[in-house]
Amino acid sequence: MPAKDIFHETVKKALLNDGWTITADPLYIEFGGVDLYVDLAAEKVIAAEKNGRKIAVEIKSFVGSSLITEFHVALGQFINYRIALQAEEPERVLYLAVPVDTYHNFFTLPFVQIVITNQRIKLIVYNAEQEVIVEWRE
Repeated sequence: MPAKDIFHETVKKALLNDGWTITADPLYIEFGGVDLYVDLAAEKVIAAEKNGRKIAVEIKSFVGSSLITEFHVALGQFINYRIALQAEEPERVLYLAVPVDTYHNFFTLPFVQIVITNQRIKLIVYNAEQEVIVEWRE
């Protein structure tokens, strides 16, 4: 099982504070002969929806020396996880969780915005210090 990101518990608490129920930590998916571990799975019962809403969240801290290298890794994981989820749990929506500072300083750059749009990456922007979700980017 892979190591947890340094902000794993922070994002988990932020989701709980936002009314989500954590259903897997991590979410294990076996697909095409490969074992995959998405950081978290969560569900939220919404009054208008009988079965509620299901998400999977890949958490990234972006604290390394190269943001673009970390972005490449996160993007690769995201695409792989999304393919596996589409096959195994198509009702679950995948999100990439990123710190608010990284979002404002890196994820708003034109190149990164083009990649996010092109690859249909859904984001959860979180504040690590306050343990809250700042924004959901669909």
